Amino acid sequence: MPVAASAQSQTATRPLKLVVLGDSLTAGYGLPASAAFPPVLEQALRAKGHKVEIANAGVSGDTMQGGLDRLDWSVPEGTDGVILELGANDSLRGFDPTVTEKALDAILNRLAARKIPVLLAGMYAPRNLGPAYTARFDGIFPEAAQKYGLILYPFFLEGVAGDRVLNQPDLLHPTAEGIRVIVSRILPTVERFLARLQAKS
Repeated sequence: MPVAASAQSQTATRPLKLVVLGDSLTAGYGLPASAAFPPVLEQALRAKGHKVEIANAGVSGDTMQGGLDRLDWSVPEGTDGVILELGANDSLRGFDPTVTEKALDAILNRLAARKIPVLLAGMYAPRNLGPAYTARFDGIFPEAAQKYGLILYPFFLEGVAGDRVLNQPDLLHPTAEGIRVIVSRILPTVERFLARLQAKS
């Protein structure tokens, strides 16, 4: 087989390497490692025939700035794509949305410079912070997706937030079943993202 053809064949069969850069929602707070979002998503994608390897770069308590501070070592060379899930802790602590927005922009700018595509998982602010704050915070993610041409999943906790059955007693962190619900809901969006990565490669 010619060298070029052999290289193409190896590229075609190589799993896509994804990193989930996130906080406790992806780290799997209160759950066995195998029940966290990244391995459950990887299993669901592989069941549908996708060759992927998904690294869990979730750190409990991380803010958007925290993700920026550790970006370079959390997303190693050879990463094909990043699923970015940060911002929940920013809103829980009532951070000025401008601070979150600035850190998010820096993350996306740095990944764009490295030519690493991003699937942006959005977050909604708690509704007890008032309509002005929630509108400003919630708007950060669609605005960033539009600016950088990203695939956006509007709300990472869609279908799970506030559900006592699908959350641990703190009502903030999903149970194993809650994670499975998140994966089932986000799966079509992740498949769109994989199609974009494959077209890029």
